[in-house]
Amino acid sequence: MTEPMTATAVSYPRRFASLVKIEHTVFALPFAYVGALLCVNKIPSAHDLVWITLAMIGARSLAMGLNRLIDAAIDARNPRTAGRELPSGLLSRSQVLVFCTASLALFLVAVFQLDPIVRWLWPIPVAAFVVYPYLKRWTWLSHLWLGAVDGLAPVGAWIAITGRLPWPAWALGGAVALWVAGFDLFYSLFDLEFDREHGLHSFATRFGERRLFWGARLAHTATIALLAAVGLGLDLGTLYWLGVAAVGGLLAYEHALVRPGNLRRLNAAFFTMNGIISVVFFGFVLAEAAG
Repeated sequence: MTEPMTATAVSYPRRFASLVKIEHTVFALPFAYVGALLCVNKIPSAHDLVWITLAMIGARSLAMGLNRLIDAAIDARNPRTAGRELPSGLLSRSQVLVFCTASLALFLVAVFQLDPIVRWLWPIPVAAFVVYPYLKRWTWLSHLWLGAVDGLAPVGAWIAITGRLPWPAWALGGAVALWVAGFDLFYSLFDLEFDREHGLHSFATRFGERRLFWGARLAHTATIALLAAVGLGLDLGTLYWLGVAAVGGLLAYEHALVRPGNLRRLNAAFFTMNGIISVVFFGFVLAEAAG
């Protein structure tokens, strides 16, 4: 009995971590911290940072768990995703549902430790999490919806600390939203043929691969413009502007990695570069706030 119990104790946490792609938290969590840093232009209290972190972990785990539950049948038909935990039987629907319930509980506990206004706003992201997986069945605008959901990370951290949302907070959220939407356009290329065959919607199935690249370029150009607007609105210093320049250079390199008809380095463009971008920008903003 000892060996199976030990194996279960080790394997299930790994399965749940894989279910939510916990390593991809690096995309969103640094931008929540960016919102927390910029809203006070200093390092926030440990209390706020701890509860923002736990709220982000709960929210992202809930979003990913719901996504996997709602898309389980589609994932089972797609060769790229058939090995995921639900289609492969590594986790059951009831187990994932319990995981989602626990994630929601963590999110709510964390939310109620922050500014009182967020106690009224928490249903907004939860509703957005539920809606997102269904959008690919109806519209190619799912990329923008996903971006808007992730753009709530810095906005939520901002209001959780200050209880206010001035226009630079919205500009920062918009920058993150367009950054995510732009790289999600690239991500959709992994399933382009499958989506066409099964009647699922994406920018690529609607407008084609070449126009997708122009859409991603436009989204990421707007990202830089909005980050610049934040810097001007908050009268930030040199380190912040170096961070914006770094993001611009890294995005340009990301776009150089892939082009229509040549997707060989798509994994590097999506997974590696976007993780680097979020961490690098957070590093510059942290240095600005600490200075």
